[in-house]
Amino acid sequence: MHAEDIASNQAMGRHGAALMPASGGVLTHCNAGALATCGYGTALGVIRAAIEQGKKIHVYADETRPFLQGSRLTAWELMKDGIPTTVISDNMAGAMMKQGKIGAIIVGADRIAANGDVANKIGTYTVAVLAKENGLPFYVAAPFSTIDLQTPSGSQIPIEQRNPREVTHFAGKAVTPEGVQVENPAFDVTPAKYVTAIVTERGIARPPFDESLRHLAEETTVVAG
Repeated sequence: MHAEDIASNQAMGRHGAALMPASGGVLTHCNAGALATCGYGTALGVIRAAIEQGKKIHVYADETRPFLQGSRLTAWELMKDGIPTTVISDNMAGAMMKQGKIGAIIVGADRIAANGDVANKIGTYTVAVLAKENGLPFYVAAPFSTIDLQTPSGSQIPIEQRNPREVTHFAGKAVTPEGVQVENPAFDVTPAKYVTAIVTERGIARPPFDESLRHLAEETTVVAG
């Protein structure tokens, strides 16, 4: 399983690398790298593959509040690989796009519905809307097993509520008034209309996703049969 996961992510990376700009900034959200997989990554695997092909990419990593997977994990592993990386707070993403510092966005996914709606770490939806407003491509990289063809749309995807202390405390210290009500959803759902393409180990799906995702599934079924 370990070897299969790495091979799958490397195939995904090869497919997705062609979508990355030859040079410039690429924004990512949360951690979809070696630490989240068996050693190569999905969204970060695409970035790794693009750099292996000679592309000059500078990664902008959203902090990914409130648990800071971007600043704690993504930044660490990219720096270990010698990949140029800048951490930004989540609320800086729009300004960075407007300034022309970002040429593309790529994120991972925890679940993808049959119509192409994408559930990913909270804040992904905001990034996708900002990308659309600024005319930037918004890519999602995920293994085909993430795609749930039995779930028609993102509205059917249940969203976990995480521990409120992730919001109310920082480094063990309270940063909000005691007793305040807290919303801390783990994920949000990005509607398919904001997604430029979905990269899988089987290939790239483009809108309309209800057709392209099923086509990828049917192709594999035929080959397996």
